[in-house]
Amino acid sequence: MHTLYVNCIDLTVSAVIMSVKQSSSETAEAVEGTKAGDGSSSSVPEARHVASTLPEPEENKRRVSTDAAVETAQEVKAEENADIAELTRDMFQKMTAYLQGDLSVTAEDYKLLEQMNLVTSKKYADMRNIALQIGDSMTGLQSKYQSLQPYLDQIDQVEESVTSLEQAALRLDAYSKRLEAKFKQLEKR
Repeated sequence: MHTLYVNCIDLTVSAVIMSVKQSSSETAEAVEGTKAGDGSSSSVPEARHVASTLPEPEENKRRVSTDAAVETAQEVKAEENADIAELTRDMFQKMTAYLQGDLSVTAEDYKLLEQMNLVTSKKYADMRNIALQIGDSMTGLQSKYQSLQPYLDQIDQVEESVTSLEQAALRLDAYSKRLEAKFKQLEKR
Protein backbone atom coordinates (compact mmCIF):
# COMPACT_ATOMS: atom_id res chain seq x y z
CA MET A 1 0.00 0.00 0.00
CA HIS A 2 2.82 2.36 0.91
CA THR A 3 4.64 1.52 -2.32
CA LEU A 4 1.60 2.45 -4.41
CA TYR A 5 1.36 5.87 -2.80
CA VAL A 6 5.09 6.46 -3.14
CA ASN A 7 4.96 5.50 -6.84
CA CYS A 8 2.02 7.88 -7.44
CA ILE A 9 3.89 10.70 -5.73
CA ASP A 10 7.07 9.94 -7.69
CA LEU A 11 5.14 10.01 -10.97
CA THR A 12 3.43 13.28 -10.08
CA VAL A 13 6.68 14.94 -9.03
CA SER A 14 8.39 13.68 -12.21
CA ALA A 15 5.59 15.09 -14.35
CA VAL A 16 5.83 18.46 -12.61
CA ILE A 17 9.60 18.58 -13.04
CA MET A 18 9.39 17.62 -16.73
CA SER A 19 6.69 20.24 -17.31
CA VAL A 20 8.76 22.94 -15.62
CA LYS A 21 11.86 22.01 -17.62
CA GLN A 22 9.91 21.96 -20.88
CA SER A 23 8.23 25.29 -20.22
CA SER A 24 11.46 27.00 -19.23
CA SER A 25 13.27 25.71 -22.34
CA GLU A 26 10.38 26.76 -24.65
CA THR A 27 10.22 30.19 -23.04
CA ALA A 28 13.97 30.63 -23.41
CA GLU A 29 13.83 29.57 -27.07
CA ALA A 30 10.97 31.99 -27.78
CA VAL A 31 12.77 34.90 -26.14
CA GLU A 32 16.08 34.10 -27.89
CA GLY A 33 14.29 33.84 -31.24
CA THR A 34 12.83 37.32 -30.81
CA LYS A 35 16.15 38.78 -29.66
CA ALA A 36 17.88 37.45 -32.77
CA GLY A 37 15.70 39.78 -34.80
CA ASP A 38 14.47 37.40 -37.44
CA GLY A 39 10.91 38.39 -36.68
CA SER A 40 9.71 34.85 -36.10
CA SER A 41 10.64 31.87 -34.03
CA SER A 42 10.43 28.24 -35.04
CA SER A 43 9.18 27.26 -31.58
CA VAL A 44 6.47 29.90 -31.57
CA PRO A 45 4.27 29.52 -34.67
CA GLU A 46 1.73 32.06 -33.42
CA ALA A 47 4.37 34.81 -33.58
CA ARG A 48 4.94 34.05 -37.27
CA HIS A 49 1.22 34.17 -37.92
CA VAL A 50 0.80 37.52 -36.21
CA ALA A 51 3.82 39.02 -38.01
CA SER A 52 2.69 37.85 -41.46
CA THR A 53 -0.87 39.15 -41.16
CA LEU A 54 0.08 42.69 -40.27
CA PRO A 55 1.30 44.83 -43.23
CA GLU A 56 3.48 47.23 -41.28
CA PRO A 57 6.97 48.54 -41.73
CA GLU A 58 9.93 46.33 -40.80
CA GLU A 59 10.54 48.08 -37.48
CA ASN A 60 6.90 47.72 -36.47
CA LYS A 61 6.96 44.09 -37.61
CA ARG A 62 9.84 43.37 -35.25
CA ARG A 63 8.14 45.11 -32.37
CA VAL A 64 4.85 43.28 -33.06
CA SER A 65 6.72 40.04 -33.50
CA THR A 66 8.54 40.58 -30.23
CA ASP A 67 5.32 41.53 -28.48
CA ALA A 68 3.58 38.48 -29.95
CA ALA A 69 6.46 36.23 -28.92
CA VAL A 70 6.41 37.66 -25.42
CA GLU A 71 2.62 37.31 -25.26
CA THR A 72 2.86 33.78 -26.61
CA ALA A 73 5.59 32.94 -24.12
CA GLN A 74 3.47 34.45 -21.35
CA GLU A 75 0.45 32.49 -22.49
CA VAL A 76 2.52 29.28 -22.60
CA LYS A 77 3.96 30.11 -19.22
CA ALA A 78 0.47 30.79 -17.83
CA GLU A 79 -0.81 27.50 -19.24
CA GLU A 80 2.20 25.69 -17.85
CA ASN A 81 1.72 27.40 -14.50
CA ALA A 82 -1.89 26.21 -14.55
CA ASP A 83 -0.68 22.68 -15.41
CA ILE A 84 1.94 22.85 -12.70
CA ALA A 85 -0.66 24.12 -10.23
CA GLU A 86 -3.04 21.30 -11.19
CA LEU A 87 -0.28 18.69 -10.92
CA THR A 88 0.86 20.15 -7.61
CA ARG A 89 -2.71 20.13 -6.30
CA ASP A 90 -3.07 16.52 -7.45
CA MET A 91 0.24 15.63 -5.81
CA PHE A 92 -0.81 17.22 -2.53
CA GLN A 93 -4.19 15.46 -2.62
CA LYS A 94 -2.49 12.13 -3.18
CA MET A 95 0.09 12.90 -0.50
CA THR A 96 -2.74 13.83 1.87
CA ALA A 97 -4.53 10.57 1.09
CA TYR A 98 -1.31 8.64 1.63
CA LEU A 99 -0.56 10.34 4.94
CA GLN A 100 -4.15 9.91 6.12
CA GLY A 101 -4.00 6.23 5.25
CA ASP A 102 -0.64 5.83 6.96
CA LEU A 103 -1.84 7.68 10.06
CA SER A 104 -5.07 5.68 10.20
CA VAL A 105 -3.07 2.44 10.02
CA THR A 106 -0.85 3.69 12.83
CA ALA A 107 -3.89 4.69 14.88
CA GLU A 108 -5.41 1.24 14.35
CA ASP A 109 -2.13 -0.35 15.45
CA TYR A 110 -2.19 1.72 18.62
CA LYS A 111 -5.81 0.77 19.29
CA LEU A 112 -4.89 -2.89 18.86
CA LEU A 113 -1.95 -2.48 21.25
CA GLU A 114 -4.24 -0.77 23.75
CA GLN A 115 -6.72 -3.64 23.57
CA MET A 116 -3.91 -6.17 23.94
CA ASN A 117 -2.60 -4.29 26.98
CA LEU A 118 -6.06 -4.23 28.55
CA VAL A 119 -6.54 -7.96 27.97
CA THR A 120 -3.06 -8.69 29.31
CA SER A 121 -3.57 -6.55 32.42
CA LYS A 122 -6.91 -8.29 33.06
CA LYS A 123 -5.22 -11.66 32.65
CA TYR A 124 -2.47 -10.67 35.10
CA ALA A 125 -5.09 -9.37 37.56
CA ASP A 126 -6.87 -12.73 37.37
CA MET A 127 -3.57 -14.55 37.88
CA ARG A 128 -2.81 -12.29 40.86
CA ASN A 129 -6.19 -13.13 42.42
CA ILE A 130 -5.54 -16.84 41.86
CA ALA A 131 -2.08 -16.51 43.44
CA LEU A 132 -3.59 -14.72 46.46
CA GLN A 133 -6.20 -17.45 46.83
CA ILE A 134 -3.50 -20.12 46.63
CA GLY A 135 -1.46 -18.22 49.23
CA ASP A 136 -4.49 -18.05 51.54
CA SER A 137 -5.14 -21.76 51.01
CA MET A 138 -1.50 -22.56 51.78
CA THR A 139 -1.70 -20.52 54.98
CA GLY A 140 -4.87 -22.39 55.99
CA LEU A 141 -3.27 -25.76 55.21
CA GLN A 142 -0.18 -24.81 57.20
CA SER A 143 -2.28 -23.91 60.26
CA LYS A 144 -4.25 -27.18 59.93
CA TYR A 145 -1.00 -29.14 59.65
CA GLN A 146 0.31 -27.47 62.80
CA SER A 147 -2.92 -28.28 64.64
CA LEU A 148 -2.64 -31.91 63.49
CA GLN A 149 1.06 -32.17 64.40
CA PRO A 150 0.45 -33.53 67.97
CA TYR A 151 -1.76 -36.28 66.56
CA LEU A 152 0.84 -37.10 63.94
CA ASP A 153 3.46 -37.30 66.67
CA GLN A 154 1.21 -39.71 68.61
CA ILE A 155 0.77 -41.82 65.47
CA ASP A 156 4.57 -41.95 65.12
CA GLN A 157 4.87 -43.07 68.78
CA VAL A 158 2.18 -45.72 68.31
CA GLU A 159 4.01 -46.97 65.22
CA GLU A 160 7.26 -47.22 67.19
CA SER A 161 5.43 -49.10 69.95
CA VAL A 162 3.88 -51.47 67.45
CA THR A 163 7.30 -52.11 65.93
CA SER A 164 8.84 -52.85 69.34
CA LEU A 165 5.87 -55.08 70.23
CA GLU A 166 6.29 -56.92 66.97
CA GLN A 167 9.96 -57.49 67.72
CA ALA A 168 9.07 -58.66 71.21
CA ALA A 169 6.47 -61.03 69.75
CA LEU A 170 9.06 -62.43 67.35
CA ARG A 171 11.54 -62.95 70.18
CA LEU A 172 8.84 -64.55 72.29
CA ASP A 173 7.89 -66.83 69.41
CA ALA A 174 11.52 -67.79 68.90
CA TYR A 175 11.89 -68.44 72.65
CA SER A 176 8.73 -70.55 72.72
CA LYS A 177 10.00 -72.62 69.78
CA ARG A 178 13.27 -73.27 71.60
CA LEU A 179 11.39 -74.26 74.73
CA GLU A 180 9.22 -76.61 72.77
CA ALA A 181 12.27 -78.14 71.12
CA LYS A 182 13.88 -78.68 74.58
CA PHE A 183 10.67 -80.11 75.92
CA LYS A 184 10.54 -82.62 73.09
CA GLN A 185 14.12 -83.56 73.72
CA LEU A 186 13.40 -84.16 77.37
CA GLU A 187 10.38 -86.19 76.55
CA LYS A 188 12.35 -88.48 74.31
CA ARG A 189 14.74 -89.32 77.05
